[in-house]
Amino acid sequence: MTIEIKAPTLPESVPDGTIATWYKKVGDAVTRDELLVDIETDKVVIEVVSPTDGVLQEIMKKSGDTIVSNEAIGSVQEGGASQGKVESAPAATSAPVASNNDGAEAANIISPAARKLMEENSIAPGAIAGSGKDGRVTKEDVVNYLERPATASAPAPAAASKPNPQLSAAEGRIEERVPMSRLRAKVAERLLQASQSTAMLTTFNEVNMQAVMTIRNRYKAEFEKAHDGIRLGFMSFFVRACIEALKRYPAVNASIDGSDIIYHGYQDIGVAVSSPRGLVVPVLRNADNMGLATIEKEIRDFGEKARDGKLAIEEMTGGTFTISNGGVFGSLLSTPILNPPQTAILGMHKIQDRPMAVDGEVRILPMMYLALSYDHRMIDGKEAVQFLVTVKELLEDPTRLILEI
Repeated sequence: MTIEIKAPTLPESVPDGTIATWYKKVGDAVTRDELLVDIETDKVVIEVVSPTDGVLQEIMKKSGDTIVSNEAIGSVQEGGASQGKVESAPAATSAPVASNNDGAEAANIISPAARKLMEENSIAPGAIAGSGKDGRVTKEDVVNYLERPATASAPAPAAASKPNPQLSAAEGRIEERVPMSRLRAKVAERLLQASQSTAMLTTFNEVNMQAVMTIRNRYKAEFEKAHDGIRLGFMSFFVRACIEALKRYPAVNASIDGSDIIYHGYQDIGVAVSSPRGLVVPVLRNADNMGLATIEKEIRDFGEKARDGKLAIEEMTGGTFTISNGGVFGSLLSTPILNPPQTAILGMHKIQDRPMAVDGEVRILPMMYLALSYDHRMIDGKEAVQFLVTVKELLEDPTRLILEI
């Protein structure tokens, strides 16, 4: 019996998707709920699994093809390996059947997540030693490999094992042409839209982080113990400070819809997160009801999901205000770009010791530049400056967050 493999039902905000990677070939044995193919949309990567045990009979949509909701992309011949062509396929071709191989064969097995990450970074299959069961290469092995300091000899195996037909060289000058991912294309489109359709302006200030750092250093061990390993970071303080400031200046929390202004009576804070596929902005829903521990836990979970490509579309939809932390990458000062239809975004930056004049004396203090980009059609300069000053005051004296003053 032949069973169709169909694309999932896409949300209304996602009209179509693109076939990213097939993890099986025609004739390979598959098991029920085994990952077969990734579908890339403007926002997330969706995994499609096998509907039954059997053999992959047909691939109707190849990598790069565009698909819509519920479209047939392949088929599986239901039944055991004896009913298909799997006998002719090498046993080590497919990662999920590693349990049927002995230890020597499993040394070449690569998990689907690891294989995808290796393909994205042009890493040869034999370049990484596996640390998983029976030598299986895991995603963590690939991440550790990518984080190692680059050496002159490291790229050689990948280049020698499989030349890229898209590479061209003239007198040692190498170029590579690759298609832009759906997510990268969507981000580019939205950034261009923001710069062309909004009256964007940025105001700057700086904040003394000494008070927050003192609290963090004093209570971080106790905080982590009390909240099941959740670490106390800086983002939770910034989220709480922004929430209080948004309550006082509702225009910064508003959005523009055509000729209408929508004032939101809640604070859904988007947090910009870097992922292997590009920048994503998951949203902390009803952040006003979250304490520091809940905020830190949600942000940690978002980071892990973004790294693994597991963020759901619902987690990145909406948001009334966005915070972007370029400081984790060493940025000292930058101008964040609006995330339409939101009317403001806060940019955090690197904490750096600087000499500051305090009560007539020069002191070395941990300072951070803050940048607030806003849509001048909606927000006056006075409101933007006052909002940023409020965030600064709340962070420099966190007691204000408790007293709400």
